[in-house]
Amino acid sequence: MKIALFVCATLLLAACSTQAPRPVDPVDRSGDLVVPRAVHIDDGLGADQAAQEIHVAQVLYTFWNTGNVDYLVRAIAPSFRDNTLPPGRPQGPTGPAVASNAFRTAVPDLTCELSDLYVTGDTLTARLVFRGHFTGVFNGARGSGQPVEFNAIDLQHLGGDHTLITEDWHIEDNLTFLHQIGQAP
Repeated sequence: MKIALFVCATLLLAACSTQAPRPVDPVDRSGDLVVPRAVHIDDGLGADQAAQEIHVAQVLYTFWNTGNVDYLVRAIAPSFRDNTLPPGRPQGPTGPAVASNAFRTAVPDLTCELSDLYVTGDTLTARLVFRGHFTGVFNGARGSGQPVEFNAIDLQHLGGDHTLITEDWHIEDNLTFLHQIGQAP
């Protein structure tokens, strides 16, 4: 009897839940956006919020995958702040564009794979893999086509309406990159 009551109460609570069911696939596959290889969503997020935040991540990482600044403008707030700003890079929305341009000067065919995306409340965490060939110039040295593959981790904080990234923290495996292009032992 206790088990039957427990099952009925559980079913009743589930039926009365105000949270909309999560769509089968909250990833936007409608256009040219980067598609994450794996998405992990906080169970406390509603379906619409989860899909909206995943879309923002897809737009941002399409910028990193293509270098097209139009995607960057659609993903970050005008008040965007980089909390791990490297020396010499401008703060604000200009910073990521400068970083992308610098990498693309060295690795013109640079791509960004969104390997894992974690969506938790107003925070996105991404594991990225950058790939390409060092055929350009970096620190005064010209590449000869060396393959490049390095990882990065990003933490992105979304603003109040969850439509734009307001700040981030990031770490790239720069040592691996420098080693692959012959600028580190």
